[in-house]
Amino acid sequence: MKQDVFMTEEQNEDVVTVKKVKEKEMKPKGNWNDFGLKPTPAFVCAAWLCLGIGLLSYCIGLWNSNLLLSEKGFYFTLILFGLFSVISVQKCVRDRVEGIEVTDIYYGISWFTTICSIVLLLIGLRNADISLSEKGFFGMSYILATFAAIAVQKNTRDTKLLTKMD
Repeated sequence: MKQDVFMTEEQNEDVVTVKKVKEKEMKPKGNWNDFGLKPTPAFVCAAWLCLGIGLLSYCIGLWNSNLLLSEKGFYFTLILFGLFSVISVQKCVRDRVEGIEVTDIYYGISWFTTICSIVLLLIGLRNADISLSEKGFFGMSYILATFAAIAVQKNTRDTKLLTKMD
């Protein structure tokens, strides 16, 4: 059974009409800010403050630690790698929710690198010759910085989207 892969003009018109109706249904009536989509100044400030505190405390702790210079370089690279990875995951997830095409390979790599950065941190801290409280400090400041980076990326994207729509 041979099937024609091209649509007739009538079928094409039906698809276009349905798409236009769906687009109209998706647009809210009223201001986007009425729907609570705009991040509050307090939330934006808190996200940036947490990112700054997490990253700064991690770096200060790293600077003052009794680790070898190569170990300090490893941990510093891990924080940069982790921040980039979580921002990439946030962007991929958000793009997919908004209907922007993201390749499966990039989406998978983003998640893989995020998980790898956390696993590498755990392995590094497990094998480090530092006290348990220092290990906890590095772990908590790392998680604070990476989570705050996700919030900052979300706020930045929401603000830009809403500015574009106004």
